[in-house]
Amino acid sequence: MEKIKDLEIINELLADRQYTRLRQRLADMNIADIAAVMEELEEEEERLKIFRILPKGMAADVFSYLEVENQQLIITSLSDRDAANIINNLMADDAADFLEEMPANIVKKLLANASPETRRDINHLLRYPEDSAGSIMTVEYVDLKENMTVEDAIQRIRQIGVDSETINICYVLDAKRILVGTVALRYLLISPSDAIIGDIMHENVIFLNTMMDQEEVARQFQKYDFTSMPVADNEGRLVGIVTVDDVVDILQEEATEDIEKMAAIVPSDKPYMKTGVFETWKKRIPWLLLLMISATFTGKIITSFEDALGIFPILTAFIPMLMDTGGNAGGQASVTIIRGLSLNEIGYTDVPRILWKELRVAVICGITLSAAYFAKLMLFDKVGMNVALVVCLTLTAAVSIAKMVGCSLPILAKRLGFDPAVMASPFITTIVDAISLIIYFAIATKVLGI
Repeated sequence: MEKIKDLEIINELLADRQYTRLRQRLADMNIADIAAVMEELEEEEERLKIFRILPKGMAADVFSYLEVENQQLIITSLSDRDAANIINNLMADDAADFLEEMPANIVKKLLANASPETRRDINHLLRYPEDSAGSIMTVEYVDLKENMTVEDAIQRIRQIGVDSETINICYVLDAKRILVGTVALRYLLISPSDAIIGDIMHENVIFLNTMMDQEEVARQFQKYDFTSMPVADNEGRLVGIVTVDDVVDILQEEATEDIEKMAAIVPSDKPYMKTGVFETWKKRIPWLLLLMISATFTGKIITSFEDALGIFPILTAFIPMLMDTGGNAGGQASVTIIRGLSLNEIGYTDVPRILWKELRVAVICGITLSAAYFAKLMLFDKVGMNVALVVCLTLTAAVSIAKMVGCSLPILAKRLGFDPAVMASPFITTIVDAISLIIYFAIATKVLGI
């Protein structure tokens, strides 16, 4: 409601050209709320007006919250000097993320006009692989020397703290820039001014490696409950920090990617409403084609048992139920295992326990479903005992095998180096459908003598 109210007021001020009042209104708003309102404005010209009206101290902060399309719109509308000023005032990690999405000609111009320090920091970040700790870290942090006094440390924080991502935790380095400790700001404030940093610092430092995958970075934050973590190279030299706001973005990105893969969609880095029809088609059609082709095996199985279906045509009526129930059972198991793998709750050594657990769950589920369906067949469908027996035996077997397949394939995929999310419901359903039909007709052949 608050955002709607802000949007209405800003629209009125823009329409009445009351730019002084608009500037005052924007100055009182949170930068994230300003960005959200800008995203809601329909006209590009209105977004540009608001950005130009923003106080200079707020412009770069608001810019970092905008979607890439609006960032590009704004940066290309500014003069070279103003554009460079925005880049210079962004945190290095935000600037690097922004430039990665820009066309090469724009990047070249922006870097040419940026300050030497900004160019150095951005180029430093861009050299790391995508989705690594090095690519998401920021180089704006407070570093201290272990031989400093507390008074010297506080003076240094006053000098460089304004441009740092956070000053809550300061990082202590030796003469070779090796990370040797950390010290919290609150300890500096309560310690004697002549105390030596090396004596009050915390020496057991938990740090990230520059090449660590961002998903593992998120796990480390979850494990230790830190708001920021240092990033060091292979020699232990401090090169940057990752803050919790970046981890929130990682978690959202990784969760979205897993959900898309589990739905048989090639992951996209754009919001749904910003993705065109043709681009959406390209993301969805590869898996649809693969699953369609693999589903032809199901048709071949049915075709090979045409004679049996000709003798007992009623068997055809139960095929959709058996296939759907088996697919759903396999999907339940696979989603549970995929999530466990993502959260590092499951390892390869747990495979025997997982299979044994899922087997017992599968048998209980299968028997429960079969009992319920057997009652339906006998009381409402009035089918023969033999047909009901075939259907219910198949149901128990299909659910049991589906759960075993669903829990084992994601683990196998990860072991082979693939994303476990690929082995989710659509893929497993196709496999289980074929297995269920084979079991169905095998049992029907034995029980019904066809």
